[in-house]
Amino acid sequence: MAARSSAPEGPRSLVWATDIDVLPLDRVVSRRDGHLAIRSPSNPTHYWGNLLLFDAPPGEGDGPRWERLFADEFADEPGVKHRTFAWDRTDGSLGLAREAFVERGFRLEECVGLVAPAERVRAHPRASREVEVRALDPAGGSDETLWEQVVELQVAARDERFTEAEHREFSRRRLADLRALFLLGRGAWYVALASSSNEPQVLGSCGLVVTAGRGRFQSVETAVAHRRRGICSRLLVEAVRASAERHGARRLVIAADPHYHALGIYESLGFRRRERVCGVCRQPGEADAA
Repeated sequence: MAARSSAPEGPRSLVWATDIDVLPLDRVVSRRDGHLAIRSPSNPTHYWGNLLLFDAPPGEGDGPRWERLFADEFADEPGVKHRTFAWDRTDGSLGLAREAFVERGFRLEECVGLVAPAERVRAHPRASREVEVRALDPAGGSDETLWEQVVELQVAARDERFTEAEHREFSRRRLADLRALFLLGRGAWYVALASSSNEPQVLGSCGLVVTAGRGRFQSVETAVAHRRRGICSRLLVEAVRASAERHGARRLVIAADPHYHALGIYESLGFRRRERVCGVCRQPGEADAA
């Protein structure tokens, strides 16, 4: 099923545009007055897959107004119990986000968008030579046990706000959505395997979804016990090369927390910080502080 949109225009930000690229096949993007409504009907509990993306940062009175718009937009979807808002600015502008949302129980999310042309991504001199990097079969088959290892890698790296069980369920659902994209030829999931192990062991993994020449990385993870050994840099470079050759990726995008330890690694491979985007989210169970 093709994604539907009521308007041809999309976000100006590459981060937000590629955020939409990686959503499920049934996603719906609709232009409203002053914002985009983004829905993922098959995954209503995905906080950043069901949101309102506004043209400008929040201003005076926008807290209650945006919440009313969200409630109206998702009134027909009882599974959407969170509230997520973002704005299509690339300069890190917050507007009145702290006053309108953070003081009322929302979490502020800030993100750096790093971009690189595929031909400028270069190998790191200390990249690991002790791992094998390859794409997983999206259909599963003999790779299904490796897909399960990817899930467990993500569970181990989860935010402490989430339990193992709920994050495991979320990871499996998100990977199922992404595997549906990969089955259509829109990228692949890559793993770094321990070459010296008798049984294949996933030491690092990432997804790379390719849409009309732009590739967006997903969930770049390295097992804690194997960090600082050049595995991440080897994984990313091999994923870019394969995605350029097999899926036509020409420009790559990584979205990362501004305080994330791997930002320096990304920049050493040829990525440059091009955007800083922001949003707010209140997950179910987080009380309104007002």
